[in-house]
Amino acid sequence: MSDRVIVKSAITDVLEKLLKARRVFAPVQRDGLLRFEPLRTGDEALLDSHNSKRPLKEIFFPHSETLFAYEEGEVAIMPLPEEQRVIFGVRPCDARSLLLLDKVFNAPDVQDPYYVTRRENTILIGLGCNRPLSTCFCTTLGGGPFTTEGLDLLFTDLGDRYLVETVTERGEALVADSPYFREAAPADVNLKAEIAACAEQTISGPSVEGIKEKLDGMYEDPFWDELHQKCLGCAVCTYLCPTCHCFDILDEKEGSRGRRVRIWDSCQFPLFTLHASGHNPRPSGRERMRQRIMHKFHYFVENYGQIACVGCGRCIRNCPVNMDLREVLNRIVVKRGA
Repeated sequence: MSDRVIVKSAITDVLEKLLKARRVFAPVQRDGLLRFEPLRTGDEALLDSHNSKRPLKEIFFPHSETLFAYEEGEVAIMPLPEEQRVIFGVRPCDARSLLLLDKVFNAPDVQDPYYVTRRENTILIGLGCNRPLSTCFCTTLGGGPFTTEGLDLLFTDLGDRYLVETVTERGEALVADSPYFREAAPADVNLKAEIAACAEQTISGPSVEGIKEKLDGMYEDPFWDELHQKCLGCAVCTYLCPTCHCFDILDEKEGSRGRRVRIWDSCQFPLFTLHASGHNPRPSGRERMRQRIMHKFHYFVENYGQIACVGCGRCIRNCPVNMDLREVLNRIVVKRGA
């Protein structure tokens, strides 16, 4: 497998060809939001913008999903998704986020068939970040603006063309016989290396080394009393997070018909942990904020060996009260490291 190059003017034709055989998603501007949506035509894709506002997870773990329906005692399980898909323009942080979701929805002991089938049927074409945003901190979490983890292909913008790196056999098969791709020259590869080095130098963030151990003794720390004070509990941080995966199960019924629905939920909502008895083990913002930080940087590490954050910065950019997760992590490190 070798690196290739494709001129930008050919991208629309490539997407049009893919659309004939697969459902193709790419970043588009719809309803005032940059989000991944199915393309209607190849020229809809916006590849010169920053990362999408809505996370990639909703393509694999939908905001709302019917699991089964019933009518007059007859139960109909929803069929597994069969469509073959390509997602074009995936940022490296979002590709890494799916690897973390895999640990939850495709674990050795429990597999979610809907999520797993979508993952198996989807090819991911990445797009490196030449100009990371000021809120990005992917390198802090072991990623980077041009990492290839979780991708099948990685495109790098070289100006009038893209360098295309093949990561998997599926990616190779997608470009192998295409007339739009030619073998990359050494100058193309060198230019990509220069762009990547410059991009990485613009990213900074707090050290998270040993943060699980730092949080071990902080469960009852007064730190949480102060931290939650300005949080509104709107949950935008968790809904736009590419790795948050909490959900609720709802049963909807009308007469003899009904359905069971899985819908996103958030640990930041007061009702999230409300018991049928009326007891709520997380009655205030203090406990809920603690849960959010502990889950990502302590419990997930304990259960899966990795931090449940990829440093995409969506929670920072979209928080209505400007709470910065990087500052929170830095305070934890400084507080417990003293």
